[in-house]
Amino acid sequence: MKIKFFVIGKTNSYYLIEGEKDYERRLSHYCKFKEFVLPDIKNSAKLSIKELMIKEGELILSKLNTDDHVILLDEKGDQYSSTEFSNLIAKKIMARTKSLVFIVGGAFGISEVLYKRANSKLSLSKMTFSHEMVRMIFKEQLYRGFKILKGEKYHNK
Repeated sequence: MKIKFFVIGKTNSYYLIEGEKDYERRLSHYCKFKEFVLPDIKNSAKLSIKELMIKEGELILSKLNTDDHVILLDEKGDQYSSTEFSNLIAKKIMARTKSLVFIVGGAFGISEVLYKRANSKLSLSKMTFSHEMVRMIFKEQLYRGFKILKGEKYHNK
């Protein structure tokens, strides 16, 4: 199963970039993981928030395949423990999901077109994190999920 991760804009903080690289390296032992960093929308300062969200949504939507199973990282999404998240990954593997896609929206959220396209929503926490931090937190949780799935030591239960 391929796991794709779509984000808008680059991570700028050095320590987060290093953390992301570390978890991507670790994930490579468990799955085919590919991050797609989509460019910020040009002239976004001239757009309303709604227009910006629509353009970001259209950009992401244009990169999706029809058979992608899409999960939005969204504050209103379902929350899982690390073990429950690992079980979700296992179910997608067992269902022979070809491509599991996780999406982080832009700074102002996720457009309606992406909500309509999504198969489900996932919340990492009730707390709010910067979009840059979410990327590393998600990769760490994905790595943790695979470690749990394989029964390997990492998760303290």
